[in-house]
Amino acid sequence: MDIRTGFFYLFSALLLFAAFRVITARNPVHAALFLVLAFFQASAVWLLLRAEFLAITLVLVYVGAVMVLFLFVVMMLDVDVDALRSGFWKHFPLAAAVGVLIALEMAAVLMGGFRMGEEPKAVPAAAQAAVQVSNTKELGKLLYTQYLYALEVAAVILLVAIIAAIALTLRKRKDSKFTDPSQQVRVHARDRLEVVKLPPTLPAARAETKA
Repeated sequence: MDIRTGFFYLFSALLLFAAFRVITARNPVHAALFLVLAFFQASAVWLLLRAEFLAITLVLVYVGAVMVLFLFVVMMLDVDVDALRSGFWKHFPLAAAVGVLIALEMAAVLMGGFRMGEEPKAVPAAAQAAVQVSNTKELGKLLYTQYLYALEVAAVILLVAIIAAIALTLRKRKDSKFTDPSQQVRVHARDRLEVVKLPPTLPAARAETKA
């Protein structure tokens, strides 16, 4: 076993452990941190597969933006964990059936892609230098030619989701206070502040009389 295979098994083991801890951690913040670890291990596996663009995209987009936002939301919201776990065993059979179905589908896809008993053919060095191209460039060509309509549909769906999130956030609530910005601009200091003249100290005789 060479060093590349050893790194692959190491990253894969850490990825499986982090993914398992995501669904078993009791604290939502810990689960999000384990998900960040899983993303890093997946990007390392993609680096071993020479998919540098996908690895950097995973780190920048998911770890650098999505997971940071998710951590802020989890830490700012008062999540009632006990209420979320109240119906866990009620929905467990359905969730287990869906998980088994997804695992079988992934196993079928992976087993179909393996070629057992076939040895890779040796490619001359001159041919390797001739066919060596940028995978990022080829991925861009593939996205914007063959999968252009799928990419546009995904962009429209994301745009609708962003607009819906903004609309749900900015809707009027009875328990929220609203201030008109135009009224704030037209405010003068004399309307908000009243200066009252008071003596700095009271006479000693008056203080004794009151006492």
